[in-house]
Amino acid sequence: KSGLHLGTNVTLADLESSELIKEKYLALHQAIAHAGTPQLRNSATLGGNLAQRTRCWYFRSVDHQCFRKGTRTCFAQDGENEFHAIMDNRYCASVHASSVATALMAFNATVKIARANGQTREATMEEFFVHPESYRINESILKSGDLITEVVIPVPKPGTKSYYIKHGARESHDWALADVAVVAEYSGKKCANAEIVLGAAAPVPVKSKEAVKEIVGKRIDESVAISAGKAAMKNATPLSGNKYKIPVFETIIKRAILKTV
Repeated sequence: KSGLHLGTNVTLADLESSELIKEKYLALHQAIAHAGTPQLRNSATLGGNLAQRTRCWYFRSVDHQCFRKGTRTCFAQDGENEFHAIMDNRYCASVHASSVATALMAFNATVKIARANGQTREATMEEFFVHPESYRINESILKSGDLITEVVIPVPKPGTKSYYIKHGARESHDWALADVAVVAEYSGKKCANAEIVLGAAAPVPVKSKEAVKEIVGKRIDESVAISAGKAAMKNATPLSGNKYKIPVFETIIKRAILKTV
């Protein structure tokens, strides 16, 4: 009754092989199945996937002291930015590398953390990830000595369907250029409630309230799904090299929504 409890040392391969996750949390299963290669999923843990650092090449470069390293400069703003954020990118245009987080946020999962001082904390996925504008040192609320101990996913309500789509440069082990997770609760033939989460759009995974407004209370068809995709991108601020992400997101949002019908 309390939901699905996942220990954070479980490997992505073990999660991928779970029939329960595939049946009840399809979007999560799909996100895990598209994370890295089979070899990586055999060794990568759930906790490690959530706690990984951004893969922005300027952040990882020893030659660039970027915003996340304490300066005022995000080199991606005027540099090579084709893989970078198209939303909330004023201070830092990096994107979080975890596609699994996109699906977990759509299911309103919570993260349990053991602090180094012996205390514990429970945080929603939205609280767990921190925007660089307010906390540039790390992408999450984790501090030195902290351990993620568990991820808890609520039991989906009756009539809930989900779907996840990842778009990468190649259908292999590439990180997402854009990904989306949709969890929609249906009452009859109308959408009663939903969560739509975008990954690789901003420095952290983000819920699109604008897209949700377009589908809740409506009978879903292609025109409604198209409207949701466009609404999600309404406030996008693409950089010089990543404007292509806008139609990509509009398309995969539309397709993921229609897959839940």
